[in-house]
Amino acid sequence: MAKSHLELVGPTAENRTVRPLRRKNAELRTREYLTDAEVAQLIDATKANRYGQRDATMILVAYRHGLRVSELVDLRWEQIDFNTAMLHVRRVKKGSPSTHPILGDELRAVRRLAREQDPKSPFVFTSERGAPFTTAGFARMVERAGAYACGFALANKGHDTRALQAYLGHRNIQHTVRYTELSPDRFKDFWR
Repeated sequence: MAKSHLELVGPTAENRTVRPLRRKNAELRTREYLTDAEVAQLIDATKANRYGQRDATMILVAYRHGLRVSELVDLRWEQIDFNTAMLHVRRVKKGSPSTHPILGDELRAVRRLAREQDPKSPFVFTSERGAPFTTAGFARMVERAGAYACGFALANKGHDTRALQAYLGHRNIQHTVRYTELSPDRFKDFWR
């Protein structure tokens, strides 16, 4: 019988998998947020969709309240108080819950969704079959129209970092600082 040229080798302790390197965001785009005008364009662009009212309202609510996609798609009617125009925000990822005021245009849009929702659901945003909207579905819808960012807009309007931290539900201020460090009005009143 001929001797085999193969040798039995034991496993190595070294992991030799090669992961592709992800380029830094700064290399991919010049900024990480949309301006108010761009968000308005995004909302206008989604109004042309088959479910334009729902899609535009989703973006408006997410933008105004700094909601993560998972927080947005899990939004329930019981979190909206129509009498006092307040939204009770439940945060994920150990964020702090809070209560936000709902502005008139947003309140009208949400009321219209409530009237027109068929079949009725405990969730605010539902698919055409009445199931809760999914994070993937929202991602596809936004991908078609663009992206949004609440924190940058509020920082550009001059709101301080601590107020933004509380509004966005961040427990650690490190997650909020990125919004204010890019604000063009940051040093506006330093010498007045």
